[in-house]
Amino acid sequence: MPDSTPAAVADLWAEYKSEGTSVARERLILHYSPLVKFVAGRVAAGLPQNIEQSDLVSYGIFGLIDAIDKFDPGRGFKFETYAIARIKGAIIDELRSIDWVPRSVRAKARAIERAYSKLENELRRSPDDSEVAAELEMSGGELAQTLSQISFTGLVALDDLLAASGSDRTGSATLGDTIADRAHDPVEAFESDEMKHLLADAINRMPDRERLVLTLYYYEGLTLAEIGQILGVTESRVCQIHTKAILQLRGRLSEPDRETGPVRY
Repeated sequence: MPDSTPAAVADLWAEYKSEGTSVARERLILHYSPLVKFVAGRVAAGLPQNIEQSDLVSYGIFGLIDAIDKFDPGRGFKFETYAIARIKGAIIDELRSIDWVPRSVRAKARAIERAYSKLENELRRSPDDSEVAAELEMSGGELAQTLSQISFTGLVALDDLLAASGSDRTGSATLGDTIADRAHDPVEAFESDEMKHLLADAINRMPDRERLVLTLYYYEGLTLAEIGQILGVTESRVCQIHTKAILQLRGRLSEPDRETGPVRY
C-alpha cells in the first residue's frame, strides 16, 4: 500500500507539480479517490433511485482529475476543500447534460421561486406556506406534494445558488468555487465574497427550522436521515424542508431589486 502520510503526500504533490509524472498523478488520484465516493454519496441522497451512485462516482472522477491538475499547493488552500467543489461540479454538470429532470418539474420549481420572490417584496417578510400556496392558486396539500416531487428529483442544491444570483460569469460555478482559485482576479474575488455575504445573510434571516436543516446538512455534514432524527421527523420531511428552503433562497438571491431595502423577519 502506498505511503499516505502527510509527508509522503506532500512529496507526491511536489513531484507532480515540478515534473508532471504520470506515476505521481495516478498515485494522487488513488489517494484522494475516497473523496469522490463521499461526494457521490452526498449527491445521491437527493436523487431518484434510477440514478446509480456508481455512475456519479464515474462523473466525479473527472472532477478529481481536474482538481489535481489545477491545484496549486503553494497557495495554502486545503486540497480536500478545493477538490470537493470540483468533484460535485463535475457530477452536477453531467446530470444536467443528460437532462434527467422533467421540464414540468423544472417549471414548478421556477414558479415557486417566483412566488417567494414576489411575496417577500410585497410582504417585506418571509411568506408562510399558506401564502405561497394562495399565490400559486394551490391548496396547502398541493404545495406540499409539489415540494415533495421537486425534492425527489434532487433538482435543487445550495451549490446551484451562484448560478441563480444573476452573475454573468460563464461555466458551472458552485459555492465551493468561492473558497479557492479566484484570488488572482480581483473582480471575481470581490463577486465571490459578495455572494458569500448575500447567501449568509439570506440564510440567517430564514425561519429557524429551514436554517437549521441547511446548517446541519451543508456545514455539519449530517445526512437527511440524521437531521430527521434530531428534528423528530421523517427523512422525506427533511428533504421537503430542504427543498423549500433552497427555492426560497434562489428566489431571494435572484431578485433584481434585492438590495433596495431590508426584508423584515
